[in-house]
Amino acid sequence: MPPECQLFGTLGCHLCEVAEAELMPFVEHGLLVELVDIAEDESRFEAYSLRIPVLRRIDTGAELDWPFSADRVVAFLR
Repeated sequence: MPPECQLFGTLGCHLCEVAEAELMPFVEHGLLVELVDIAEDESRFEAYSLRIPVLRRIDTGAELDWPFSADRVVAFLR
C-alpha cells in the first residue's frame, strides 16, 4: 500500500490544480492524499508560500517540490 501524503497548496493556485490532476491516477489506484490549504495556518504559509504545490509523505516527512511528473512521484513513493 502506498504511503499517505499531503499536498500543500491554496485556493486559486493554478499550479496546485495541475499538481492535483497529476496525482489523480495515483489516487485512483489507492494513494491517499490530503489537500492542505496553507492559507489556514500562518506557519505553513511562511514555510510553503513560495514553494507550492508540495507533496509530503506523512510517514517520513520527505517532500517533493513542484514541478513533478508521474515518474518522479513513483520514485518519491518508493
